[in-house]
Amino acid sequence: MTALQDASQLQLERLRRAWRGSPLPGFFRWWGGELSALVPVRWRHAFGGGQRWYAVERKEDAWVLRRVGESLPLATADDIDGAEHRQALLSRALAEADPADRRVALLLPAGQVLRRRLVLPVAARDNLRQVVGFDLDRQTPFRTEDIHFGVRELGEGGPEGRFVAELAATPRQSLDVQLDELAGLGIAPDRVDVPQGYGLAGIDLLPPARAPRRVDRRKRLNMALIFAIVVLLFGAMAMWLHNRNQALETMRAEVESLRTDAQRVKGLRQRLTESAGASGFLARRKTESPSILPILTELTQRLSDDTWLERFTVNATGQIGFQGQSPQAARLIDALKGASAIGEPSFQGTIQTDPTSGKERFYMQAKALIPKPGAPAHSAAKPAPAKAASAPAPGSSAAPKAANAAPAKASTVATRPSPTAAAPARAATVAAPATKAKENAGAHEAK
Repeated sequence: MTALQDASQLQLERLRRAWRGSPLPGFFRWWGGELSALVPVRWRHAFGGGQRWYAVERKEDAWVLRRVGESLPLATADDIDGAEHRQALLSRALAEADPADRRVALLLPAGQVLRRRLVLPVAARDNLRQVVGFDLDRQTPFRTEDIHFGVRELGEGGPEGRFVAELAATPRQSLDVQLDELAGLGIAPDRVDVPQGYGLAGIDLLPPARAPRRVDRRKRLNMALIFAIVVLLFGAMAMWLHNRNQALETMRAEVESLRTDAQRVKGLRQRLTESAGASGFLARRKTESPSILPILTELTQRLSDDTWLERFTVNATGQIGFQGQSPQAARLIDALKGASAIGEPSFQGTIQTDPTSGKERFYMQAKALIPKPGAPAHSAAKPAPAKAASAPAPGSSAAPKAANAAPAKASTVATRPSPTAAAPARAATVAAPATKAKENAGAHEAK
């Protein structure tokens, strides 16, 4: 059990040393001081805790007690007074502090303490007091059994792999006499130090065997409160989880009861959505798709009788393409200008002469003018320009027209898909009414 305690003490000492060597203590002291200045003085004294250090030192024939950091004494106990009087005097002076926070340091004159600066390897840091105790005969002119010593680590930087420490030693006989005298006055010092101004130098010469054993009741109370807080926290979390599970079970029961109705409503809503989508799609397609009859009417009225079409296509985007033959193909652009159902006519490729008919073969593209929804319907087509062709004389031009009509009858209307069409399969492929009308006229004349 002792070995376990020693190991735990060693680990705690390492943690304390690492904490003191870090910049966090200084930061928290500064931060706490800045925040404490914002708290009212009455509250600061009521809630202020922590250790309160008192210094007791021997001056001539009296014991002088004062607060650390102050020069004015709180009490002076002369040797000529009785032991009970001196004990009561010192006890009244120390009664201003809570016993749990009260700490007393015995100050020795600087001339009674030997102080040396040591440079030790880093491996000695874990057992600093023990390592220095083995080397006291070499570091001091006294024997180990004749002195009390203390050692502390300085914050100075040392060579690589080493650190700087300070050794302090005082004769055992003189220190034991003072400690026994203070014990008779009811004072058990918490440390033995050397004065540095009105404060403490930070050296502890008190033998470990004579260090007072304190029971920190506040610490125990704080630990009990922390344990109670943790238990209550876990209890609150467990209660929250229990209530959540109950609410979840209730919601599941309600969901199961409404599942059938929800499925039926979902099915009806799906059917309604599909019906609305189908009807809306058909309506949009009908509105967006160009009407073919006005386009055919425009072409029939505006193309001359000696012009026929071999191919005619209209896709879903309103793009018109037609191919045919005409004696003067260059005039077709002017003939189609101003059409109400056909816009932006243009030639694609070059105009070539057909070796069989002697006419010019052309391919044109145009844009079907789709009226906006709600716009008033226009007339099917504007009046076609007057045609200069007169009725043929009997037996004179019937044969040529019949010959011209023959290729028109033999030509078929092909469908050529457009690369920009959204649905090429829906492209309308129809025969040109103008060509059929001319074929019928040629057939009658041939007969």
